Order: sequence, then structure tokens, then C-alpha cells
Amino acid sequence: MGRGTRAVIDLAAMRHNMERVRRHAPHSKVLGVVKADAYGHGLLPVARALAPSSDALGVATFEEGMALKRADLQRPVLLMEGVFNPEQLQAAAEYGLSLVVHQPWQLSMLLEARLPQPVTVWLKVDTGMHRLGMAEHGCALFWQQLQASDNVREVVLMSHLACADEPEHPLNQQQGERFQHLKAAVAARQASLANSAALLDRADFQHEWVRPGLMLYGASPFAGRSAAELGLLPAMHLQSRIISRSMVAAGESVGYGATWTATRATDVAVVAIGYGDGYPRHLGLQAQVLIQGQRCPVVGRVSMDMITVDVSALPGAGPNTPVTLWGPGLPVEDVARWANTVNYELLCQVTGRVERHYQDAGAL
Repeated sequence: MGRGTRAVIDLAAMRHNMERVRRHAPHSKVLGVVKADAYGHGLLPVARALAPSSDALGVATFEEGMALKRADLQRPVLLMEGVFNPEQLQAAAEYGLSLVVHQPWQLSMLLEARLPQPVTVWLKVDTGMHRLGMAEHGCALFWQQLQASDNVREVVLMSHLACADEPEHPLNQQQGERFQHLKAAVAARQASLANSAALLDRADFQHEWVRPGLMLYGASPFAGRSAAELGLLPAMHLQSRIISRSMVAAGESVGYGATWTATRATDVAVVAIGYGDGYPRHLGLQAQVLIQGQRCPVVGRVSMDMITVDVSALPGAGPNTPVTLWGPGLPVEDVARWANTVNYELLCQVTGRVERHYQDAGAL
């Protein structure tokens, strides 16, 4: 049986979430974002499940892009950070990877190369996030250079929103207007601005391509709206089990640093998961897990391999009793709030020693 620490990935839930994307953006093509090992869910199983309902797949790194190409998924694959040297550029062209170009040096490398075949380029322009992207004033020139190059098959204009998860933030409207102006100025026939949050909240930002990421995994991009409210189904159920249970007397402490002291005789269970598995160490005092359908408080400090939980209300819970860390009945958004972080981080940081089990194996 082992530790019993595993992430159960529901591929049917992911296809349901993709259908929600299609419902919200019926006139756009969909780039399904599977970067960062599909947000911790497993690159290849997730990509195989989503490829039939995606128009393309997006990754951050060259290595992930090559893994998808070798898997022969029959979908375009976009390198969302582009390539970083001539060798990667040559391989990307050979294998038919699409490239984001976001820096002048990437553009120069592309224009000066001798490629085995032309590539599709997504020209990324900075409309206000000030992270990656070409300067707005150079957009028209860069666009013309790409259109004129024999190394380029087609060009998609793109930008990225800084505050899409805060719908009322004024920067959203500013970026949307700047992007619309640039699109008109270069007469782009294909453009992409909307991530999950904008896809759900701003139909006017959808353009010809949308780029859902987080919502595909059944998590909410908005602090004040749950995934359930958005019609999304969580794809990851992070589980473990109780490995011991003991009575801690009033006045005794539990765990490293003696950060929690029992105010009464307390039944404390040890659960086989910790920050070595990606469960967040810096949880607040409100943190809970789900055992036998009931939420139970986490007590003491999260350690590398274990957590301790007050199970006084569950006399039947003992060794081998299953524990939900997040998933059905305990949204990952709740855990993120207790850890003062975002659901993206929790999903992505589940480590390799946590076994992934895939439901709906027929989709693999």
C-alpha cells in the first residue's frame, strides 16, 4: 500500500472544463495551456486528454514542447517563452513547433537563420504588464519583418494581461484598448489576449485565440468566486492516509518548534504528507483537511513528510483512514487562502514523489 500519498487526476473533469471554455468562447480557437507539467497534473496524460478538443497546446519550455511532439498528438504546439539559442530554433523548425517571439534578439535570430521549413510565430507585445513582450512602438516594424520572412509561415499577435484576475482593475481596460489598437494597426487576422480569467469575464478580450490554463484544471482564477460557481470541476484530488493516532494531554505540544499546544486532551492523527510532497509548510491557523466527510484542523507545523491533525471528533478514524488535502469537498482555493498563496502554486508544486493516478484511463 505504501504511504498512500497520491494525486488522483480526473481526465473527464478536464474535458468538462474544456467544454466550459468552448461555451464561453464559442467563436475562438483554443490554445490549451499545459506548461509546468500541466500545472502539476502530468504533461503527457493531460495533453493526450485535451488534444482532441484543443486547437493547439501551449508549453513554456523547449523540452516540454519536444516531449509533446514526440508523443505525436497531431496538434500544433506553441513554445510560450520561445527559443533561446540557434540549436533550439533549428530543432523547433524541424519538428514543427510554433514560437512566441517576445524579444528583439529572438526576432533577429529567427530572421537570420536558415531553417528547414518555415514556422508559425506568435508575436508578443507588451501592453502594460512589463514582463515580456516587444515595445508597442516597434510592433508595426516587427510585424512587417515577420510577414516578409521566408522563415515565417504565419503570425499571430498576442499580449498578456497583468490583472485579469481582478476584473475591476483599470489596467485591464487599458491593456485591452492598447491591444485592439495594435491589432488594427497591423491588420492582424489572428490575435490572442485572454487567459482563463479574461475568457470568463471579458468576452471582448477573446479575439481569434483564447489561452485557458488554470480553468482547465478546475480551479478558479478569481479570489472571490469559487470553481463551482464557474461551473468547473476540480481535476486533482490530493490524498493521503492516517499512519498513527495518539492522545496528546492538555498542556503538551505537537511538532517542530512546539508551535501548537493542546488546551485539552486531544486525539491527534499523523498523516503521511508534508512539504516534501508539495503540501505548503506555511499554513495559517485555519488550515483543515477532510476526513470521513468532516473538516479537521491541522495542528502543529507541517514537516517534510507528515502533518498532524486534530481528529477528536472522529472516533473511528485511525491508521489507513483516507485523508483529502484538497479536492472534492475541500477546494484548493481554500488551502491556498490558508497558506497565503495562490491555487496555481499549490497545484504546480506537488512533487514527483506523489504518485499520479489517472481516472478515465480510456482517454490515455
